[in-house]
Amino acid sequence: MKGAWHGRIALPFADRLSAGRLLGFRLQAKLGADTAARGLPVLILALPRGGVAVGAGVARVLTAPLDVLVTRKIGYPRRPELGVGAIAEGGDPVYDHALLARIGLEPADLASTAMREREELARRVRVYRAGRPAPDVSGRLIVLVDDGLATGVTARAALRAVRARDAARTILAVPVAPRAAVALMQPEADEVLVLASPAAFRSVGEWYAAFGQLSDADVLALLAQARGPRPST
Repeated sequence: MKGAWHGRIALPFADRLSAGRLLGFRLQAKLGADTAARGLPVLILALPRGGVAVGAGVARVLTAPLDVLVTRKIGYPRRPELGVGAIAEGGDPVYDHALLARIGLEPADLASTAMREREELARRVRVYRAGRPAPDVSGRLIVLVDDGLATGVTARAALRAVRARDAARTILAVPVAPRAAVALMQPEADEVLVLASPAAFRSVGEWYAAFGQLSDADVLALLAQARGPRPST
C-alpha cells in the first residue's frame, strides 16, 4: 500500500547515525508486515554525503548491504543553495518545473550549471566507488535514504534513476521532511517512510542537534565500516 508513515519522534535527532538507527527500526517493522516486499533482497542506497551516515544506521539495524547513489543538486545560479533540479548517476536531470516557472527560467538556461554538476558527480563516483561498478538494483528492494527532504527534487532524481534500472520495489526513507515534500514523493516510490514531518519547516539541519558537514573521507569510512562485520544493534 502506497503512503507515508508518520511516527511520534522526539526532535531534534541527536545526529544522523542515531536518526538512521531509529529509521532502521521503523523500516524493520514495516518490512515485516509488507507482503509485497517479502523475499526480495534488500539494498540500502544512501545519498552522499549526509545520507550515508543515516544509511549506516539503517544498514546496522536491517543487517543489509549499504552503498551510495551519487546525486548532485542543480542550483539556481543567483542562489546556488536553492535546488531547482538534480541529477543522479545513471539518470537524466530532473527539474522542478513549477519552481522554474516562478523564477522565469527554462531547463536550457541551466545547461552550464548542469554540466558542472555532472563533472562533480563523476568525480564523486570515482572517489566513492574506486573502480567498482554501480550496484545491481534489478529485482531488489531498494531503500533510498537521505538525512531529510527539503524540496525533494534530489530524491526524485534518485528514485527515477533506480526505477529505470528495474528495481523490484522502492522505499524512500528519511528521518524528517516537510509535509508538502512528502506528498510530492508519493508518485515516485512504492512507499515513503518519514519519522517526523514538522509543520514549521525551514531546513533539514534544524532538526538535528549535531549536523556537521561530512567529507569524502567520512563517506569512505562509513562505507568501509558497513562492508565489515556487522555490529550488534
